[in-house]
Amino acid sequence: METPENEIFRDSIGTVTEEGKRAWVFPKKPSGKFYKYRKWVSYGLLAFLLLSPFVKIGGNQFLLFNVLERRFNIFGFPFWPQDFHLFVISMLIGVIFITLFTVAFGRIFCGWICPQTIFMEMVFRRIEYWIEGDRGKQIRLSKQPWNAEKIKKKGLKFFIFAIISFLIANVFLAYLIGSDRLIQYVVDGPSNHISTLISLLIFTAVFYFVFAWFREQVCIIACPYGRLQGVLLDTKSVVVAYDHKRGEGENGRKKFRKNEDRNALGHGDCIDCFQCVHVCPTGIDIRNGTQLECVNCTACIDECDHIMESINLPKGLIRYASEENIEKKVPFKLTARMKGYIAVLTIMIGILIGMLFLRNDVEANVLRLPGQLYEHKENNIISNVFTYKLVNKTTKDIDNVSFKLMSHKGNLKLVATHDSFVVPGQGIAEGTLFIEINNAALTGDRNKIKIGVYTNDELIETTTANFLGPRSYK
Repeated sequence: METPENEIFRDSIGTVTEEGKRAWVFPKKPSGKFYKYRKWVSYGLLAFLLLSPFVKIGGNQFLLFNVLERRFNIFGFPFWPQDFHLFVISMLIGVIFITLFTVAFGRIFCGWICPQTIFMEMVFRRIEYWIEGDRGKQIRLSKQPWNAEKIKKKGLKFFIFAIISFLIANVFLAYLIGSDRLIQYVVDGPSNHISTLISLLIFTAVFYFVFAWFREQVCIIACPYGRLQGVLLDTKSVVVAYDHKRGEGENGRKKFRKNEDRNALGHGDCIDCFQCVHVCPTGIDIRNGTQLECVNCTACIDECDHIMESINLPKGLIRYASEENIEKKVPFKLTARMKGYIAVLTIMIGILIGMLFLRNDVEANVLRLPGQLYEHKENNIISNVFTYKLVNKTTKDIDNVSFKLMSHKGNLKLVATHDSFVVPGQGIAEGTLFIEINNAALTGDRNKIKIGVYTNDELIETTTANFLGPRSYK
């Protein structure tokens, strides 16, 4: 006796055949309420992703992730290597926020916000529908021999994919090296920046490979966030779920027949039309429950609602719901775990805001010159030589910068420069200085001194350094 198809337990991913080969997914073009909302969200995020490197706030690029130079801008706020702890806290806040969102609402980030899904479903897939047609036409085109029609359609599709991949690679590069530098490279010509051109072509090839061939395998195989879903979700998490109690009934699913009283026969509302499977971009059957491949894109919700509406059955057979909601009709509420994540997130945000308020526009470091001891001068004066480095985190030059000794009475002299100097915007000023203090004001062989950094007699930063003197035998 054969096992009914709907009772077979799925123990492999839907994009791999029994022979272990790639099963290409030809999803049906989605439509419906949620898809309309997703389009508006996606177009807004696409505009955000494409324009962010070219928008500036206060002279700073809105988003910049220059890993090589360790310079980052987040929402126009610059982070230098000296601010790396702030950048780490910002990233941790992002991770905790996504974790909280996953515990509460499943993998909704993947279906609605993830750049991979947005570009795949709202750009490349829509171009594919425009050129090759919907699911049925794509399947037929894939099976037919390479004739003039297939070469024309496939060639046009892959050409457009390559152009878009090249544009995405340029935007990606703008995030890494800065939009101003990228534009300057374009003006100079590719022959003057061969290494950058090679990097650009590599990025183009990677994006083309991902969107033209690898596709949903990124979400299933490569993305670590999909693996996190398995340990973060519980029975209280709201996900795209199939209401098996309503859909299966007492006697399971059955194909729809007109004027049939399904309730009297004990059949569920699912008519086994497989439309939810055909529309899925990762090729799963949502009726098998929450699965690794599901990105909560809601395409199956829209398709199932359309089918239910056409056969005069209530919508919501597939919907956003938790396992507890389906089993026990329990409404969504914050769990102890969610409250814990919210508490940690609130504390981390508070710490970050506090650190940002304490952060200065100028970072000063004064260090004693390595290998140099103190010098004993006339009138019992002790002299030490130091190097200084000032980092200007703003986009404006800071004029008339000078140092003053704040903790001790003494003299501070800059070497090979005037008493004041300029720190360029988003630049560094370095140099050497001498500090002279009377030995009577020192308390031992190692003294901590405080130095103020001023601009036009306004204190903008303070720093400390170790000042060496003769050993005291008192």
